[in-house]
Amino acid sequence: MTDRSEVQGQRRSLALWELADLVTPMAVRVAATYRVADHIAAGTATAVGIAQAERLHAESLDRVLRHLVTAGVLTRAQDGETYGLTGLGEQLRSDHPGAQVRLIDTEGAIGRGDLSLVDLPHTVRTGEPAYPVRYQIAFWDDLDTDRALAESFDAVMADNLSRDVPSIAAAYDWSARGHVYDLGGGSGVLLAGLLAAHPTLRGTVVDLPGTVGRAEERFRAAGLDGRADAVPGSFFEELPAGGGAYVLSSVLHNWTDKEALQILRHCADAVAEDGRVLVVEETGEGTETGMDLRMMAYFGGVERSLEELEQLAAQAGLAVAGVYRASGQASAVRSLIELVRDDRAH
Repeated sequence: MTDRSEVQGQRRSLALWELADLVTPMAVRVAATYRVADHIAAGTATAVGIAQAERLHAESLDRVLRHLVTAGVLTRAQDGETYGLTGLGEQLRSDHPGAQVRLIDTEGAIGRGDLSLVDLPHTVRTGEPAYPVRYQIAFWDDLDTDRALAESFDAVMADNLSRDVPSIAAAYDWSARGHVYDLGGGSGVLLAGLLAAHPTLRGTVVDLPGTVGRAEERFRAAGLDGRADAVPGSFFEELPAGGGAYVLSSVLHNWTDKEALQILRHCADAVAEDGRVLVVEETGEGTETGMDLRMMAYFGGVERSLEELEQLAAQAGLAVAGVYRASGQASAVRSLIELVRDDRAH
């Protein structure tokens, strides 16, 4: 007869195995990559049909789909061939409002990046990012040379940010800043939202040459091309001078302390005497540990607390003039941190 303590020990062992198991996560990512849910929703609901559409090996795909039935993502009809979507599986559709499929598609920037976590032992051993170990190229260089990857990254960032743009726009008196520079502003989602909410505001996205064209397209479509523009540039180089505000939205967590300090110093050098550097980052009682490991593995970035960001700013000659809650939950608040040059702090 098995005693109670032995049963509890077996359950704990099973729970640990489930935490470490890679099979189900990879099966879900395969389904996302080959748009299995889209095919099923459109009526192509067999492994053979999906495999033909995606040029896959039908038998191997079927084995993946069978496991997803076990995992509660798919259903399987009595004929043994036809698959359906559970409520969970519906979230894999490209048109689902949660936009989860973009995050886990292994051919997209974030899904591809997550696969580098397999080489996390290298990062722990050396302190170096895992992404270049897996792909022989740094994350940002990969995006810079692959337009499809860059566009997938912009799309995920737009999805993440668009939900919070209204609250970011309402959290601060942006109109008082006159002309803002959104550094690393990608496809212009944040700047377009700020200008829509503050009719007297003007702005410029500063980003890499391959990205600024997508921002300009967004501004034209929104009727903002008279108030917004996009210019190629890098926050690691001298910035356009005299702006009323320089915005760093989800930028600093992508970089090591040394690199983040360099970015902040360039902002401090460029900002107008009465201007502001405005940092938008997730902060809270504790940093989000899963995202912190992603940042570390992708490119050596760091999720920082509000106190850590304040200390970093001080090294760049900037002082905190205000902190505004832009959105988020208690454990991961998106904060807007208003910085001024330290000689103006008092």
